[in-house]
Amino acid sequence: MHEAAKGFAKEAQAYARGRPEYPVAIDRWLSDALRLDETRTVVDLGAGTGKFTRRLLATGANIIAVEPVAEMLAQLTLILPNVAARSGTAEAIPVNDAAVDAVVCAQAFHWFASKAALAEIRRVLKPGGRLGLIWNVRNESIDWCAAMTAIMAPYEGDAPRYKNGEWRSVFPAEGFGPLQEERFRNGHTGHPEQVIVERVLSTSFIAALPRPQQLIVAARLRDLIAMTPSLNRREEVTVPYQTVAFSCERY
Repeated sequence: MHEAAKGFAKEAQAYARGRPEYPVAIDRWLSDALRLDETRTVVDLGAGTGKFTRRLLATGANIIAVEPVAEMLAQLTLILPNVAARSGTAEAIPVNDAAVDAVVCAQAFHWFASKAALAEIRRVLKPGGRLGLIWNVRNESIDWCAAMTAIMAPYEGDAPRYKNGEWRSVFPAEGFGPLQEERFRNGHTGHPEQVIVERVLSTSFIAALPRPQQLIVAARLRDLIAMTPSLNRREEVTVPYQTVAFSCERY
């Protein structure tokens, strides 16, 4: 987790620029699966730079954004100055017992998936409250998307990732009902430099690398763009994603 914090701290602005948004369909999921509306209070746990916090604002719910990395929290408060932003971790959420209706972890739960974190999440949730877990996952059935991952893979080490599924080992969890899963089509559209190069450079274990190694990664990505006809000399491309959303109820 130390390397993740170092990487996120170094590239907080790149993280904000390089990460994909969430599909419109996630708004219905927030309403239906997490029951969010203007009468509810939700913790955005591991809020980062506020990418998903902005989607929560549309529900009308009262939001408490919790983030351990100071540089990420600074970006969030700059972008969303009216959101209650607090420094905290999944094992020490700065919220009273049974105080909130929902806890949401977007692109974050794999970093702190543990019995201790789930016990802390259960502590702050009201009985009947909801836990939501969301990830944007690249469609690696596309050759050049798989090639992006192959460029990153040598640097991954033991960094937690959604795709390895280790986060699932903490479920079923004491005090929570079964996970309900939904999937939505998504895409990250923009200049190749933004949606491919900046996206990869914002990944924690890449962002934590010494600058010379980051430059090697960036060069390999630009070579991939140059050698791929559907990407080369395009002002705008779309990286295909699937948004995967899980929810469960606190007993």
